[in-house]
Amino acid sequence: MVNHIQQEPAPWKKILRTNFVDALALADFLELDDSQRQQVLVSPRFVLNLPRRLAQKIEKGTLEDPILKQFLPTVEETQISQGFVSDPVGDCSSRKAQKLLHKYEGRMLLVCTSACAMHCRYCFRQNFDYAVSSKAFGKELELIRQETGVREVLLSGGDPLSLDDRILKELLTSLADIPHIKRVRFHTRFPIGIPERITPSFLQMLESIPLQFWFVIHVNHPRELDDDVLSALKSVQKLGIPVLNQFVLLRGVNDNIEVLSELCSTLADHGIMGYYMHQLDRVQGAAHFEVAEKMGKQLVAELAKRLPGYAVPRYVKEIAGMPSKTPI
Repeated sequence: MVNHIQQEPAPWKKILRTNFVDALALADFLELDDSQRQQVLVSPRFVLNLPRRLAQKIEKGTLEDPILKQFLPTVEETQISQGFVSDPVGDCSSRKAQKLLHKYEGRMLLVCTSACAMHCRYCFRQNFDYAVSSKAFGKELELIRQETGVREVLLSGGDPLSLDDRILKELLTSLADIPHIKRVRFHTRFPIGIPERITPSFLQMLESIPLQFWFVIHVNHPRELDDDVLSALKSVQKLGIPVLNQFVLLRGVNDNIEVLSELCSTLADHGIMGYYMHQLDRVQGAAHFEVAEKMGKQLVAELAKRLPGYAVPRYVKEIAGMPSKTPI
């Protein structure tokens, strides 16, 4: 008889299971009153998913907290706004296989999972038809192999760090076996909510694979950062992997020069490069987050006065069909 020993789930997976996924439970935790609860969508189409670590940073008794605004489903999402669509960045028209997008010259993007550590209410991919029936990437890898002009593969989703190390290692090893692939870029928000995901075994895996890795994180507000988050990211940097930050300009969250200055300065203090400040992708249900481009330009101009150039992100927007991000 063969004894099957059930493997204990990784600690980060246990933490992920403690996420708030019920709006009423979150409302109780945040001590919202009856009038505030009337603004909360109890059964949103795009489900609530908020790491407890981030929830513990939210001021209680208010809907105006800049972290809460990013994740709490509210009735504002139900408003239909002209110019806001289900696929604002043209993912569907760029799809070459179920999990593969090809928008820009020299790089392709693997939508390698539908799972995230958190659900941002302004997510441009919240309506994406994810391929969830299989974790295999055979067809996508073959297409990447055929595109000899491609040197870089972006891992996105969802969040690529939602995948087990075993699956990630198989994927990365396969990419390393393609001669023309030199770089792999992780686009991840995971370490911001669950820094425990950056485990010694994950780091050892990255160190063992002969590719140049890049990490692009997504932090919108300085309160999302803390010692544990920054320590996890530093362990990535120590492998010689550049870490960059991109964020979305969001009304009521970071459309304030003091907030942006603190965010960009803190990142620079820890060797994290400013990458992009994104104009909101106009996904249906997110109109209440939009900030006028005129205001965005003023904010970036003021950042340039206060901070060194390497700490100031480029202000861009994504226009479907264009060959690159469009500077504003």
